[in-house]
Amino acid sequence: MHSDRAPTLDLAVALIARRSITPDDAGCQALIRERLAPLGFSFDPHVDQGVTNLWARRGSSRPLVCLAGHTDVVPPGPRDAWSSDPFAPVVRDGYLYGRGAADMKGSVAAFVTAVEGLVAAHPAHRGSIALAITSDEEGSSVDGTLRIVERLQAAGTVIDYCIVGEPSSEATLGDVVKNGRRGTLSGTLAVNGVQGHVAYPQLARNPIHEVAPALAELAAMRWDDGNEHFPPTTFQVSNLHAGTGAGNVIPGRLEAMFNFRYAPVSTRDGLASRLAAVLDRHGLDYEIAWTAHGEPFYTRRGRLVELASTTIRELAGVTPVLSCAGGTSDGRYLARICPEVLEIGPVNATIHKIDERVKAADLETLAAIYRRLLERLLGPEH
Repeated sequence: MHSDRAPTLDLAVALIARRSITPDDAGCQALIRERLAPLGFSFDPHVDQGVTNLWARRGSSRPLVCLAGHTDVVPPGPRDAWSSDPFAPVVRDGYLYGRGAADMKGSVAAFVTAVEGLVAAHPAHRGSIALAITSDEEGSSVDGTLRIVERLQAAGTVIDYCIVGEPSSEATLGDVVKNGRRGTLSGTLAVNGVQGHVAYPQLARNPIHEVAPALAELAAMRWDDGNEHFPPTTFQVSNLHAGTGAGNVIPGRLEAMFNFRYAPVSTRDGLASRLAAVLDRHGLDYEIAWTAHGEPFYTRRGRLVELASTTIRELAGVTPVLSCAGGTSDGRYLARICPEVLEIGPVNATIHKIDERVKAADLETLAAIYRRLLERLLGPEH
């Protein structure tokens, strides 16, 4: 059911109204299929460990251009902190408010309306258009886009160009696009001590005291110098837990959650080895459970970057800056089967925040950018 709103805004509102807290898709992908089916798309939907994944494709020839995104959102936080219901989207003062407006149901809506416009104007376009949509980007990300990519790899599918709809812009639409992301490596460090009474420390061994110098050294380490595209690798402790709850007990065990965000000049194995060397040098009794990992990726200047820059200048009036900063994205998985991956999306100032919002007019501009970029990548009609 369409309203008198602009088409991309209208679809974004319908998607935001579905309470798709990760990994629940809440019917978003069914709505997308409903919109794409009349355009001649074929669908390969899967549910993997409770995660809803969709591969939709129109055409069978190359080049294959993929639009990639996610329908899941992070929890909204306390309802009374929002100025309006996060799942009852509303346009106010030119902004669309709602959880997922920027991250990234606005982009997904723009994907769909861009494709609708392109197919209406160019029904015999060259090559193929695909959408890769998951409900597991905001969660563990192990049963989402990764599973789509694994199935495509098994089928021998190669994507020529991929546009990820992550909110890449910073101050104004199109000012920044992401042509790479750092890798991520997370783990939990457990340090064993000997529990005892605080009045008799000679009969105990305090893991808090023992690990403190090692953590200070790790936090101060220069892991690498980065390169011309990536900042240096960082190490951060995100959680530290020890103790029995009693103030007169030396704990017998400490757990620390940590994360590396690393440039391609470092490797997972190299970072893990250097971490272990520090812990060993401090004589700790420890174990490490590695909990998450994502490889870095980088797209060099090529056809996709150049066409995207030209298109954004024409339609958004800004010259985009290429950036590899920020967290990770599902681009790391798609880069396995696609040589050119670029993230183009709305302003990211309010993502994951209370009163997440996006300029309503930006959604139509974003759809226009996607459409023109598709037209240029696919070339003239048959």
